[in-house]
Amino acid sequence: MTVDAHHHVWDLSVRDQDWITGAELQPLRRNFTVEDLEPEARAAGVTRTVLVQTITVPEETPEFLALADTHDLIAGVVGWTELTDPAIADELARLRELPGGAYLKGIRHQVQGEPDPEWLLRPDVHRGLAAITAAGLVYDLVVQAHQLPAAAKAAESHPELTFVLDHLGKPPIASGALDPWATAVRTLAARPNTVCKLSGMVTEADPASWTVDDLRPYAETVLDAFGPDRLMFGSDWPVCVLAGTYGEVFDTATQLIGLDERTRVFETTATRVYDL
Repeated sequence: MTVDAHHHVWDLSVRDQDWITGAELQPLRRNFTVEDLEPEARAAGVTRTVLVQTITVPEETPEFLALADTHDLIAGVVGWTELTDPAIADELARLRELPGGAYLKGIRHQVQGEPDPEWLLRPDVHRGLAAITAAGLVYDLVVQAHQLPAAAKAAESHPELTFVLDHLGKPPIASGALDPWATAVRTLAARPNTVCKLSGMVTEADPASWTVDDLRPYAETVLDAFGPDRLMFGSDWPVCVLAGTYGEVFDTATQLIGLDERTRVFETTATRVYDL
């Protein structure tokens, strides 16, 4: 079995995706459904996926859980709830009682959009992370490279919580620079309760002219830092279509990971971390 540990879906007739602005993102301004994804995923040999939140509204997570309940492809959901809500524990319990509630595997917040680089270290966020730990869920980190030091401190403060770094922490692939991103990501990886997704690279590169070799130094950095037992593949579909098809992103990832490490990166890490 092959797992895609990171993709999205949205229906603009249900609600707007207000982050899709500007000419560069216009290809994303349409509906992307599980039915659209399924043939592409199956063609790549993907048999299970993790559906990840897109926007910070409370209605989205119940909808995603219901989708998981009715689609065999979706094996887990990383949803959103207000991390700083004092009643977060009750809300997590409520979500688990909904149709498909057993598919809730993790929580994510758009930390990348928070102006405070140390947002993850706030006391109210600390309390929310403790509630996620108590619920037996994982926490997905969607952060910019400059927020990685705070992420490492948060992981140190919550050793029983698994932190999953989305999109390698958004390295500056288009520029070709490695540091300070590489140093910061290695500091995060030094925490044993951290995992990284091999995802989102093609859209951090030059979307029109990227090559596998452009991505290789970044993939090799996280493979070395986390190891294959803490690295998992994610397509970041449909955002990836800005720079390549689902099949191209999948094939690129296979070229970046050696044969002896492929099963772990494409199956066993995600299966274990998300309890699929």
